[in-house]
Amino acid sequence: MKKLFAILGGSLFGGVLVLGAVFIPGHRVNATPPEQDIMVPRSAAQVKMSFAPVVKETAPAVVNVYSQRKVQQVDPFFSFFGRGVPRERIERSLGSGVIVRSNGVIVTNAHVVKGAQELRVVLADRREFRATLIAEDTQIDLAVLQIDTKGERLPVLPIEESGTLEVGDLVLAIGNPFGVGQTVTSGIVSALGRTQVSSLANFIQTDAAVNPGNSGGALVDMDGHLVGVNTAIFSRSGGSNGIGFAIPGELVKRAVDSALSDGKITRPWFGARTEGVNAVMAEALGLDRPRGAIVEEIYDGGPADQAGIRRRDVVLSIDDTDIFDDSGLRFKLATLSPGYKAPVKIWRDGKIRTHSIRADTPKELPKRDLRRLEGTNPFDGLSVVNMSPALAEEMDFDPYISGVVIAGRGRSGYSSRYRFRRGDILVQVMGEDISSTAQLQDVLDDFEGQRNWTIKLERNGRISNSRIRF
Repeated sequence: MKKLFAILGGSLFGGVLVLGAVFIPGHRVNATPPEQDIMVPRSAAQVKMSFAPVVKETAPAVVNVYSQRKVQQVDPFFSFFGRGVPRERIERSLGSGVIVRSNGVIVTNAHVVKGAQELRVVLADRREFRATLIAEDTQIDLAVLQIDTKGERLPVLPIEESGTLEVGDLVLAIGNPFGVGQTVTSGIVSALGRTQVSSLANFIQTDAAVNPGNSGGALVDMDGHLVGVNTAIFSRSGGSNGIGFAIPGELVKRAVDSALSDGKITRPWFGARTEGVNAVMAEALGLDRPRGAIVEEIYDGGPADQAGIRRRDVVLSIDDTDIFDDSGLRFKLATLSPGYKAPVKIWRDGKIRTHSIRADTPKELPKRDLRRLEGTNPFDGLSVVNMSPALAEEMDFDPYISGVVIAGRGRSGYSSRYRFRRGDILVQVMGEDISSTAQLQDVLDDFEGQRNWTIKLERNGRISNSRIRF
């Protein structure tokens, strides 16, 4: 049966192991051991081993997030006869969120607020607020919201960003599964560094009973710190199978800081195309085992280039964090603040070398120069921009692509007759290579009024040649 990832969020539950005595290998156990060798519960609280103190401290900072949007829908019966009239309906979704600043800043999942035209947040004490979206990043599935507290200071969850979480640690999840109300469940950390959910984030895996409505909820440790934001499950049926995932606290912290300082979630990049090292590569490179990310291509002037890293180098660690594949590399960089200089260990010519790389965000070089094309030509009405590493990051494109990208198409203009799409890259027009929006406009002016046009464009990684009779 096909395995499915359900983007649902998560609540966690598990067992609590109570140890009455500890047996140490190599030590003889006496029939009547001395009192100091026995752990005897001395109070009702010790017998209970309750999570209640942690819950009382953390639950007030977990909220419910409601979003809604208006969508147009045509009745399929009437559409069949060509008389379909669009009907407007309200689409609602439910998730959870965590207060991370006392002035009402809340973090949740990006898929919870996707396309929302109205956002409402309900606190643990049932008070309700309208929320505004500060920033979101669909790649890491995080969004940052703000509510107006009228100066009131709200309870918050401190974010654990030290990366000290270990497999086997007890964790609690707080959220609103199925909309039944705030629910607390427990579990353990099953694994760390999982990359099957996203190519960017190294997720925390838990033995979680993850269900709809827990998206954006809190995963907390026994110190009451936010160690992760629940985001997805691994399931065949869409229900819980005991494998849940959470976005690590260090990435959550970086996303919140970036949203508040820049108004958007920015992520430093490496400035190089990398690939995880497999067993065959490791043997050819002289590595003792598959590890690291090998550099396949370097962007001129990017962080890797400035750090002196070369093609075929293998990145073994960044900022003392071991790198096992290219997704781990991107995750580590995403947790660094722009401007921070991090030591990088690389494998080159059979030796380990250390470089220093400056965490930097992709640059808008060249400037995007957004413009609307006009004239007597098939491109009239298209909005186009220059491709750059920064724009590639926004549009989830290959940063090594250069040229002019279609950013939009108006309903008016000659271009509305043709099947141009947002994201198409104009490679060549009338036999001339296209390098910028200004140069494209010059080409169109030169061939103004022509009846036959030849076009080469790239769509989804494929190049196509077309002829348009205008």
